[in-house]
Amino acid sequence: FFETPFFTSERAEKSARHLHLPLKIVDVTERHLKRVRRPKFGYGENMNPCIDCHTLMVRIAGEMLNEEGAQFVITGEVLGQRPMSQNKKSLELVAIESGVDDLLLRPLSAKCLSATFPETEGWVERDALMDIHGRSRKPQMELARRLHITDYPSPAGGCMLTEKGFSRRLKDLLSVNKDVHRNELELLKVGRHFRITPQTKVVVGRNRTENVKIAALGTTEDTLLNSASVPGPTVLLAGAPSPEALRLAAEMTTAYSDTPNQGTNDIRMIRNGQSRIISTEIRDKSVFKCYMI
Repeated sequence: FFETPFFTSERAEKSARHLHLPLKIVDVTERHLKRVRRPKFGYGENMNPCIDCHTLMVRIAGEMLNEEGAQFVITGEVLGQRPMSQNKKSLELVAIESGVDDLLLRPLSAKCLSATFPETEGWVERDALMDIHGRSRKPQMELARRLHITDYPSPAGGCMLTEKGFSRRLKDLLSVNKDVHRNELELLKVGRHFRITPQTKVVVGRNRTENVKIAALGTTEDTLLNSASVPGPTVLLAGAPSPEALRLAAEMTTAYSDTPNQGTNDIRMIRNGQSRIISTEIRDKSVFKCYMI
């Protein structure tokens, strides 16, 4: 399984356990992020460079053939299942651009495609392969039933790059950061995000689980904030902690806490292990909508 922060291996691990199959997980974040930044074949509806992504994964699989003692590459792609990335032209493009060429076999749709080297050489029997095509999942579900496979993931989801909100945050991050660290990508998955300045961003937790994740993903260069006296979110200020940025972050912390609508609230700020308390006035959440990503 080729893993990045955009698609993780949990479902693959569960399936592998269920089917008693060996599973190797390979982190391709660095190479994949370059494709996300500048895809040769463009994006889908959001920040998903599907053709570039498929090409990269097949290329890496091809690079692994010798070390794995393998002769060819198999994928579970189905002709026509995705209108952009799995039409006949796109499937051929991935095979060529990846450098794997006719060592790439797609057993579910093989009879709808040109014969590959493993087929012409008799490594696999073409007659035993399938001719599934189109968007319906019923043929795959029927195949799973015949093979007594009952526990498998639903077809929807899996890649966060196809999600509108996540893609908006990622686009914002890539527009201001030349070098993006993994914890910054993980942060995109949680909280409310606000861009205060080109160099400064605020992430506000929405529940206890997110608060824990935000605190864990903070670095020594970040400032963590929380309400000192009432329940509220964990807030992360990433970037230069200017007086104006700190004030806004503290006001957001108060606005999203259980603070009464009048008076002031004390906010605890932690940076580089140093803690201090500041008092901030209470403002309505709507004031900060102009900063929301």
